[in-house]
Amino acid sequence: MREESLNFLRNLVNTPSPTGHEARGQRVWLDYVSKFAETTYSDAYGNCVAVVNKGGSPRLMLAAHADEIAMAVNYIDADGFIYVRKMGGIDAAITKAQRVNIHTRKGTVKGVVGNVAPHLTRTEGERKAPQIHDLFIDIGARSAKDTQKLVQIGDPITLNDEFDLLRDDLVIARAFDNRVGTFAVAEAIRMLSESKTKLEAEICGVSNIQEEVGLLGARQIAYSLKPDVALVVDVTHATDYPTVSKTQHGDVKIGGGPAITHGGCNHPEVVARIEQIAKARKITLQHEAMSASSGTDTDVIFWTRGGIPSALISLPNRYMHSPVELVSLKDLEKIPELMAGFAQSLKKGQEFKVKI
Repeated sequence: MREESLNFLRNLVNTPSPTGHEARGQRVWLDYVSKFAETTYSDAYGNCVAVVNKGGSPRLMLAAHADEIAMAVNYIDADGFIYVRKMGGIDAAITKAQRVNIHTRKGTVKGVVGNVAPHLTRTEGERKAPQIHDLFIDIGARSAKDTQKLVQIGDPITLNDEFDLLRDDLVIARAFDNRVGTFAVAEAIRMLSESKTKLEAEICGVSNIQEEVGLLGARQIAYSLKPDVALVVDVTHATDYPTVSKTQHGDVKIGGGPAITHGGCNHPEVVARIEQIAKARKITLQHEAMSASSGTDTDVIFWTRGGIPSALISLPNRYMHSPVELVSLKDLEKIPELMAGFAQSLKKGQEFKVKI
Protein backbone atom coordinates (compact mmCIF):
# COMPACT_ATOMS: atom_id res chain seq x y z
CA MET A 1 0.00 0.00 0.00
CA ARG A 2 1.30 3.47 -0.88
CA GLU A 3 2.68 5.27 2.15
CA GLU A 4 0.28 8.24 1.89
CA SER A 5 -2.72 5.91 1.80
CA LEU A 6 -1.48 3.90 4.78
CA ASN A 7 -0.95 7.07 6.80
CA PHE A 8 -4.47 8.19 5.92
CA LEU A 9 -5.89 4.83 7.03
CA ARG A 10 -3.97 4.99 10.32
CA ASN A 11 -5.14 8.54 11.01
CA LEU A 12 -8.73 7.72 10.07
CA VAL A 13 -8.89 4.64 12.28
CA ASN A 14 -7.23 6.31 15.25
CA THR A 15 -9.57 9.33 15.16
CA PRO A 16 -12.57 8.62 17.42
CA SER A 17 -15.90 8.61 15.56
CA PRO A 18 -18.50 7.31 18.02
CA THR A 19 -21.90 6.87 16.43
CA GLY A 20 -23.80 10.14 16.50
CA HIS A 21 -20.54 12.04 17.13
CA GLU A 22 -18.62 11.43 13.90
CA ALA A 23 -17.45 14.99 13.17
CA ARG A 24 -13.75 14.51 14.00
CA GLY A 25 -13.38 11.47 11.77
CA GLN A 26 -15.43 13.08 9.02
CA ARG A 27 -13.05 16.05 9.04
CA VAL A 28 -10.11 13.68 8.49
CA TRP A 29 -11.96 12.03 5.59
CA LEU A 30 -12.92 15.32 3.94
CA ASP A 31 -9.41 16.76 4.27
CA TYR A 32 -7.99 13.75 2.43
CA VAL A 33 -10.59 13.29 -0.28
CA SER A 34 -10.89 17.01 -1.07
CA LYS A 35 -7.48 16.78 -2.76
CA PHE A 36 -8.97 14.52 -5.42
CA ALA A 37 -12.64 15.52 -5.74
CA GLU A 38 -14.11 18.39 -7.75
CA THR A 39 -16.32 19.34 -4.83
CA THR A 40 -16.97 18.16 -1.28
CA TYR A 41 -19.68 18.98 1.23
CA SER A 42 -21.49 17.77 4.34
CA ASP A 43 -25.19 17.80 5.18
CA ALA A 44 -27.18 18.69 8.30
CA TYR A 45 -26.22 15.58 10.30
CA GLY A 46 -22.67 15.18 9.02
CA ASN A 47 -22.95 12.82 6.06
CA CYS A 48 -20.04 13.79 3.79
CA VAL A 49 -19.88 13.68 -0.01
CA ALA A 50 -17.04 13.98 -2.54
CA VAL A 51 -17.96 14.36 -6.22
CA VAL A 52 -16.00 13.48 -9.36
CA ASN A 53 -17.25 14.29 -12.90
CA LYS A 54 -20.18 16.32 -11.66
CA GLY A 55 -23.06 16.34 -14.16
CA GLY A 56 -22.24 12.93 -15.60
CA SER A 57 -24.80 10.16 -15.99
CA PRO A 58 -25.65 7.78 -14.43
CA ARG A 59 -24.97 8.94 -10.87
CA LEU A 60 -23.01 6.30 -8.95
CA MET A 61 -22.90 6.44 -5.15
CA LEU A 62 -19.96 4.77 -3.38
CA ALA A 63 -20.94 4.60 0.27
CA ALA A 64 -19.58 3.44 3.62
CA HIS A 65 -20.34 4.35 7.21
CA ALA A 66 -18.00 6.42 9.34
CA ASP A 67 -19.30 5.64 12.83
CA GLU A 68 -17.94 3.18 15.37
CA ILE A 69 -19.66 1.42 18.23
CA ALA A 70 -19.27 3.25 21.53
CA MET A 71 -20.77 3.93 24.95
CA ALA A 72 -22.20 7.04 26.56
CA VAL A 73 -22.14 8.43 30.09
CA ASN A 74 -25.48 7.40 31.58
CA TYR A 75 -25.21 7.87 35.35
CA ILE A 76 -22.67 9.15 37.91
CA ASP A 77 -22.85 7.68 41.41
CA ALA A 78 -22.06 9.41 44.69
CA ASP A 79 -18.44 8.21 44.61
CA GLY A 80 -17.83 9.55 41.11
CA PHE A 81 -17.97 6.26 39.22
CA ILE A 82 -19.57 6.45 35.77
CA TYR A 83 -22.17 3.99 34.48
CA VAL A 84 -22.75 3.67 30.78
CA ARG A 85 -25.27 3.09 28.01
CA LYS A 86 -24.62 1.23 24.75
CA MET A 87 -24.23 3.03 21.46
CA GLY A 88 -24.34 0.17 18.96
CA GLY A 89 -23.21 -3.42 19.43
CA ILE A 90 -20.81 -3.12 22.36
CA ASP A 91 -19.96 -6.47 24.02
CA ALA A 92 -19.96 -5.83 27.77
CA ALA A 93 -17.92 -8.96 28.50
CA ILE A 94 -14.85 -7.80 26.55
CA THR A 95 -15.21 -4.17 27.62
CA LYS A 96 -14.32 -4.86 31.24
CA ALA A 97 -10.77 -3.90 32.29
CA GLN A 98 -10.27 -1.76 29.18
CA ARG A 99 -8.86 1.74 28.96
CA VAL A 100 -11.32 4.29 27.60
CA ASN A 101 -11.50 7.87 26.40
CA ILE A 102 -14.49 10.01 27.32
CA HIS A 103 -15.00 12.70 24.69
CA THR A 104 -16.24 15.86 26.36
CA ARG A 105 -16.79 19.34 24.99
CA LYS A 106 -13.64 20.44 26.82
CA GLY A 107 -11.45 17.58 25.62
CA THR A 108 -10.67 13.94 26.31
CA VAL A 109 -10.94 12.46 29.80
CA LYS A 110 -9.14 9.15 30.36
CA GLY A 111 -10.63 6.33 32.37
CA VAL A 112 -10.67 2.58 32.93
CA VAL A 113 -13.56 0.14 33.01
CA GLY A 114 -13.45 -1.35 36.49
CA ASN A 115 -12.95 -5.07 36.99
CA VAL A 116 -13.22 -6.88 40.35
CA ALA A 117 -10.12 -9.02 40.98
CA PRO A 118 -10.74 -12.81 40.95
CA HIS A 119 -9.40 -13.03 44.52
CA LEU A 120 -12.52 -11.16 45.70
CA THR A 121 -15.03 -13.32 43.84
CA ARG A 122 -13.91 -16.87 44.60
CA THR A 123 -16.79 -17.53 46.98
CA GLU A 124 -19.44 -16.28 44.60
CA GLY A 125 -19.56 -19.36 42.36
CA GLU A 126 -19.34 -19.18 38.59
CA ARG A 127 -19.00 -15.62 37.33
CA LYS A 128 -21.70 -14.49 34.93
CA ALA A 129 -21.08 -12.40 31.85
CA PRO A 130 -21.73 -8.75 32.71
CA GLN A 131 -24.53 -6.66 31.26
CA ILE A 132 -23.84 -3.17 30.00
CA HIS A 133 -25.45 -1.62 33.10
CA ASP A 134 -22.97 -3.57 35.29
CA LEU A 135 -19.98 -1.74 33.83
CA PHE A 136 -18.54 1.27 35.60
CA ILE A 137 -15.75 3.64 34.65
CA ASP A 138 -13.15 4.97 37.08
CA ILE A 139 -11.61 8.35 36.12
CA GLY A 140 -9.86 8.80 39.45
CA ALA A 141 -12.47 11.15 40.88
CA ARG A 142 -13.44 11.08 44.56
CA SER A 143 -17.07 12.18 44.31
CA ALA A 144 -19.92 12.84 41.92
CA LYS A 145 -19.08 16.54 42.11
CA ASP A 146 -15.48 15.87 41.00
CA THR A 147 -16.66 13.76 38.06
CA GLN A 148 -19.30 16.27 37.02
CA LYS A 149 -16.63 18.95 36.70
CA LEU A 150 -15.10 16.86 33.91
CA VAL A 151 -17.89 14.96 32.14
CA GLN A 152 -21.62 15.20 31.65
CA ILE A 153 -24.42 12.80 30.89
CA GLY A 154 -24.41 11.85 27.22
CA ASP A 155 -20.68 12.26 26.57
CA PRO A 156 -19.54 9.49 24.18
CA ILE A 157 -16.89 6.94 25.19
CA THR A 158 -14.55 4.89 23.01
CA LEU A 159 -11.97 2.26 23.82
CA ASN A 160 -8.35 3.41 23.85
CA ASP A 161 -6.97 1.00 21.23
CA GLU A 162 -5.19 2.11 18.06
CA PHE A 163 -3.93 0.90 14.68
CA ASP A 164 -1.00 -1.52 14.68
CA LEU A 165 0.75 -3.85 12.28
CA LEU A 166 0.47 -7.48 13.41
CA ARG A 167 2.43 -9.33 10.73
CA ASP A 168 3.06 -8.89 7.00
CA ASP A 169 -0.14 -7.36 5.55
CA LEU A 170 -2.28 -8.07 8.63
CA VAL A 171 -3.27 -5.08 10.78
CA ILE A 172 -5.30 -4.69 13.97
CA ALA A 173 -7.34 -1.87 15.50
CA ARG A 174 -10.63 -1.08 17.11
CA ALA A 175 -13.27 0.18 14.67
CA PHE A 176 -12.00 -1.08 11.35
CA ASP A 177 -15.79 -1.45 11.19
CA ASN A 178 -16.17 0.63 9.14
CA ARG A 179 -13.37 3.11 8.65
CA VAL A 180 -11.92 0.63 6.17
CA GLY A 181 -15.05 1.26 4.09
CA THR A 182 -14.74 5.03 4.10
CA PHE A 183 -11.02 4.61 3.37
CA ALA A 184 -11.87 2.46 0.34
CA VAL A 185 -14.37 5.04 -0.94
CA ALA A 186 -11.79 7.83 -0.61
CA GLU A 187 -9.16 5.74 -2.39
CA ALA A 188 -11.59 4.99 -5.22
CA ILE A 189 -12.15 8.73 -5.63
CA ARG A 190 -8.37 9.23 -5.70
CA MET A 191 -7.89 6.52 -8.33
CA LEU A 192 -10.62 7.96 -10.54
CA SER A 193 -9.24 11.49 -10.29
CA GLU A 194 -5.75 10.29 -11.21
CA SER A 195 -6.86 7.97 -14.02
CA LYS A 196 -6.66 8.98 -17.68
CA THR A 197 -9.84 6.99 -18.42
CA LYS A 198 -12.70 9.31 -19.33
CA LEU A 199 -15.72 8.98 -17.06
CA GLU A 200 -19.29 9.06 -18.30
CA ALA A 201 -20.86 8.69 -14.85
CA GLU A 202 -20.98 11.15 -11.98
CA ILE A 203 -19.31 9.60 -8.95
CA CYS A 204 -20.43 10.54 -5.44
CA GLY A 205 -18.19 9.15 -2.71
CA VAL A 206 -20.05 9.10 0.60
CA SER A 207 -18.94 8.75 4.21
CA ASN A 208 -22.22 8.42 6.08
CA ILE A 209 -23.14 8.46 9.75
CA GLN A 210 -25.04 6.42 12.38
CA GLU A 211 -25.06 3.00 10.72
CA GLU A 212 -24.43 1.22 14.01
CA VAL A 213 -27.71 2.43 15.52
CA GLY A 214 -30.13 1.84 12.66
CA LEU A 215 -28.58 2.54 9.22
CA LEU A 216 -29.71 6.13 9.64
CA GLY A 217 -27.23 8.25 7.70
CA ALA A 218 -27.50 6.05 4.62
CA ARG A 219 -31.26 6.67 4.51
CA GLN A 220 -30.68 10.41 4.61
CA ILE A 221 -27.97 10.67 1.98
CA ALA A 222 -29.43 8.12 -0.46
CA TYR A 223 -32.72 10.04 -0.43
CA SER A 224 -31.07 13.41 -1.05
CA LEU A 225 -28.48 12.26 -3.63
CA LYS A 226 -30.94 10.23 -5.75
CA PRO A 227 -28.24 7.92 -7.17
CA ASP A 228 -28.99 5.68 -10.14
CA VAL A 229 -26.78 2.89 -8.76
CA ALA A 230 -24.92 2.33 -5.49
CA LEU A 231 -21.99 0.28 -4.24
CA VAL A 232 -21.77 -0.11 -0.47
CA VAL A 233 -18.61 -1.10 1.40
CA ASP A 234 -18.60 -2.67 4.84
CA VAL A 235 -16.83 -5.41 6.78
CA THR A 236 -17.99 -8.99 6.97
CA HIS A 237 -17.20 -11.77 9.42
CA ALA A 238 -14.12 -13.78 8.52
CA THR A 239 -14.82 -17.36 9.58
CA ASP A 240 -11.29 -18.79 9.35
CA TYR A 241 -10.51 -19.07 13.06
CA PRO A 242 -11.39 -21.53 15.84
CA THR A 243 -14.95 -22.03 17.13
CA VAL A 244 -16.73 -20.30 14.19
CA SER A 245 -19.14 -22.55 12.31
CA LYS A 246 -18.67 -22.37 8.54
CA THR A 247 -21.83 -24.39 8.00
CA GLN A 248 -23.76 -21.62 9.73
CA HIS A 249 -21.82 -18.50 8.76
CA GLY A 250 -20.17 -19.41 5.45
CA ASP A 251 -16.53 -19.72 4.43
CA VAL A 252 -14.78 -16.32 4.35
CA LYS A 253 -11.01 -16.10 4.74
CA ILE A 254 -8.60 -13.29 5.61
CA GLY A 255 -6.39 -12.85 2.55
CA GLY A 256 -8.94 -14.45 0.25
CA GLY A 257 -10.00 -11.18 -1.33
CA PRO A 258 -13.11 -9.00 -0.96
CA ALA A 259 -16.48 -10.70 -0.53
CA ILE A 260 -19.63 -9.98 -2.51
CA THR A 261 -23.11 -10.87 -1.31
CA HIS A 262 -25.83 -12.50 -3.37
CA GLY A 263 -29.57 -12.10 -2.94
CA GLY A 264 -31.97 -9.67 -1.32
CA CYS A 265 -30.85 -6.06 -1.62
CA ASN A 266 -28.01 -7.00 -3.97
CA HIS A 267 -29.12 -6.29 -7.53
CA PRO A 268 -28.12 -9.26 -9.72
CA GLU A 269 -27.00 -7.11 -12.65
CA VAL A 270 -24.87 -4.88 -10.42
CA VAL A 271 -23.32 -7.97 -8.81
CA ALA A 272 -22.64 -9.45 -12.24
CA ARG A 273 -20.87 -6.26 -13.30
CA ILE A 274 -18.66 -6.40 -10.18
CA GLU A 275 -17.77 -10.00 -11.06
CA GLN A 276 -16.87 -8.93 -14.60
CA ILE A 277 -14.62 -6.15 -13.32
CA ALA A 278 -12.94 -8.53 -10.86
CA LYS A 279 -12.28 -11.08 -13.59
CA ALA A 280 -10.84 -8.46 -15.94
CA ARG A 281 -8.54 -7.13 -13.21
CA LYS A 282 -7.66 -10.58 -11.85
CA ILE A 283 -9.14 -9.83 -8.42
CA THR A 284 -10.18 -12.92 -6.49
CA LEU A 285 -13.64 -12.60 -4.92
CA GLN A 286 -15.25 -14.50 -2.08
CA HIS A 287 -19.00 -15.09 -2.01
CA GLU A 288 -21.67 -14.81 0.67
CA ALA A 289 -25.38 -15.60 0.75
CA MET A 290 -28.02 -13.62 2.64
CA SER A 291 -31.55 -14.27 3.76
CA ALA A 292 -33.74 -11.42 4.98
CA SER A 293 -31.09 -8.70 5.32
CA SER A 294 -27.40 -7.98 4.93
CA GLY A 295 -27.10 -6.03 8.20
CA THR A 296 -25.52 -3.13 6.30
CA ASP A 297 -26.51 0.20 4.76
CA THR A 298 -27.36 -1.69 1.56
CA ASP A 299 -30.60 -2.76 3.26
CA VAL A 300 -31.94 0.80 3.31
CA ILE A 301 -30.28 2.26 0.23
CA PHE A 302 -31.79 -0.25 -2.19
CA TRP A 303 -35.42 0.56 -1.33
CA THR A 304 -35.02 4.34 -1.16
CA ARG A 305 -37.41 6.23 -3.45
CA GLY A 306 -38.37 3.85 -6.27
CA GLY A 307 -35.50 1.46 -5.59
CA ILE A 308 -31.78 2.01 -6.20
CA PRO A 309 -29.87 -0.87 -7.83
CA SER A 310 -27.25 -1.65 -5.19
CA ALA A 311 -24.59 -4.17 -4.23
CA LEU A 312 -22.45 -4.83 -1.17
CA ILE A 313 -18.68 -5.32 -1.23
CA SER A 314 -17.25 -6.53 2.08
CA LEU A 315 -13.82 -6.75 3.69
CA PRO A 316 -13.21 -9.94 5.73
CA ASN A 317 -12.71 -9.00 9.38
CA ARG A 318 -11.82 -11.25 12.29
CA TYR A 319 -13.07 -10.41 15.81
CA MET A 320 -15.62 -7.77 14.75
CA HIS A 321 -16.87 -5.31 17.40
CA SER A 322 -13.81 -5.87 19.54
CA PRO A 323 -10.64 -3.89 20.33
CA VAL A 324 -8.63 -6.29 18.12
CA GLU A 325 -10.40 -6.33 14.78
CA LEU A 326 -8.02 -7.89 12.23
CA VAL A 327 -7.99 -7.32 8.45
CA SER A 328 -5.66 -7.76 5.50
CA LEU A 329 -4.32 -4.69 3.71
CA LYS A 330 -4.06 -6.75 0.52
CA ASP A 331 -7.80 -7.53 0.70
CA LEU A 332 -8.54 -3.89 1.42
CA GLU A 333 -6.53 -2.55 -1.53
CA LYS A 334 -8.66 -4.53 -3.97
CA ILE A 335 -11.92 -2.82 -2.97
CA PRO A 336 -11.20 0.70 -4.30
CA GLU A 337 -9.79 -0.92 -7.42
CA LEU A 338 -13.09 -2.78 -7.90
CA MET A 339 -15.16 0.37 -7.34
CA ALA A 340 -13.03 2.49 -9.64
CA GLY A 341 -13.28 -0.17 -12.34
CA PHE A 342 -17.05 -0.31 -11.92
CA ALA A 343 -17.29 3.47 -12.25
CA GLN A 344 -15.16 3.48 -15.40
CA SER A 345 -17.30 0.74 -16.97
CA LEU A 346 -20.53 2.76 -16.83
CA LYS A 347 -21.88 4.09 -20.12
CA LYS A 348 -23.73 7.37 -20.44
CA GLY A 349 -27.29 7.06 -19.07
CA GLN A 350 -26.85 3.36 -18.27
CA GLU A 351 -29.56 1.66 -16.20
CA PHE A 352 -29.56 -1.58 -14.27
CA LYS A 353 -32.76 -3.62 -14.48
CA VAL A 354 -33.58 -7.21 -13.57
CA LYS A 355 -33.95 -9.28 -16.72
CA ILE A 356 -37.46 -10.70 -16.97
